[in-house]
Amino acid sequence: MDRNPSPPSPSRDEDGDEAAGGDCIGSTVYSKHWLFGVLSGLIQIVNPENPKSSSDDEEQQMELDEEMENEICRVWDMSMDEDVALFLQEFNAPDIFMGVLAKSKCPRLREICVGILGNMACFQEICVSISSDKNLGQVLLHCLYDSDPPTLLETSRLLLTCLSQTEVASVWVERIREQPAIYDSICFIMSSSTNVDLLVKVGEVVDKLFDLDEKLMLEWVRNGAVQPQDQPQEDSEEQPVFRIVPCVLEAAKQVRSENPEGLDVYMHILQLLTTVDDGIQAIVQCPDTGKDTWNLLFDLVCHEFCQSDDPPIILQEQKTVLASVFSVLSAIYASQSEQEYLKIGKDLPLIDSLIRVLQNLEHCQKKPENSAESNTEETKKSDLTQDDFHLKILKDISCEFLSNIFQVLTKETVAQGLKEGQLSKQKCSCAFANLLPFYSPVVADFLKILQEVDEALAGNLEESFPSLKVQT
Repeated sequence: MDRNPSPPSPSRDEDGDEAAGGDCIGSTVYSKHWLFGVLSGLIQIVNPENPKSSSDDEEQQMELDEEMENEICRVWDMSMDEDVALFLQEFNAPDIFMGVLAKSKCPRLREICVGILGNMACFQEICVSISSDKNLGQVLLHCLYDSDPPTLLETSRLLLTCLSQTEVASVWVERIREQPAIYDSICFIMSSSTNVDLLVKVGEVVDKLFDLDEKLMLEWVRNGAVQPQDQPQEDSEEQPVFRIVPCVLEAAKQVRSENPEGLDVYMHILQLLTTVDDGIQAIVQCPDTGKDTWNLLFDLVCHEFCQSDDPPIILQEQKTVLASVFSVLSAIYASQSEQEYLKIGKDLPLIDSLIRVLQNLEHCQKKPENSAESNTEETKKSDLTQDDFHLKILKDISCEFLSNIFQVLTKETVAQGLKEGQLSKQKCSCAFANLLPFYSPVVADFLKILQEVDEALAGNLEESFPSLKVQT
């Protein structure tokens, strides 16, 4: 919901010449004098001429005058314009906002000031300038300790904008590393907030941080593994609690039904964790955390994503989140095959989901021969290439996971799969077509088991895939 009033319309009551040109900011119709007045008002709020310390004044500091709120909200909207943002930068507005953030107790005013800085940071020149100001950087990071969700949201948005600028990203990563308390604050938000917008934006920040800096990711993983110094010696052999994973899971559960993009973000965080051994251990070493992770992701792929009654094209929307989920499930499966939560009727539903994804992938990768959209400009061609890239990643991850499951199938499980339909001829053919030739030994071993259960089906499949005859 847009909480801000619209920017002011050009005034016709100003002096004619100034309103027409000299008083305008860049090529806009916004007035320099009006903006000076608003910024001067901000200065007065944080540096009053006659400061008082009564309790009434302290209470007033928590509230924002309605007229001032409307005006500063207009500046917030205006700051999306590059000319206005550059003018604010020239006028040293970031220093004014830093003063507000350092001194003001008013949540709404703090939110707006961070929001304006966030808009300004969308322009590279200003982003570099803001990022190079160490004091401003410290003040902004301190906003992550705020208790006001809107302020936290705008702070996260600003951080994500800066982290997305390659020229300054490393500066922010290092500042965050130097403040270990930021880890606690972000974990607290992920584990306790019910504000979906905030959870999504914080998740995007964490995802970007982990993607940019593996060292920071490892530090955050290990933060939760440190045992309290007063822990009894006899308990020292218990598995350490890795806080980052339970916090990510809690946030994922919160955003699951309301924000699919947010769920995608948190699944990618888990996938990034599985790229390092400490990250995998953070998921599986504590049995409860491993079970919670497995159950959530299993439920997503078996009961929510890419269902049998969904059109195949749904895979285009779900390709990235499915790739992350299958990647994490595969990592857990490979490292914790002895865990009970992996053994109770899990293989066949996963096989069914994986083969359905592979079937839908075949449909999505078919190129229309005479499509009206096939003869488009280069930008659309590059988009198609990007889609194909993500679909290929999903296929590779799905095939690897399916091969891992095939390797542990027993005769009893195969018989059950034939009876329930997860291993029908059509589905086995799809699996073989995708697994061959890279996973030929796995397919050959599966075929041997199938021959003991259904010799006719095994023979038909062998005829369809002649390369298997040599191996069997």
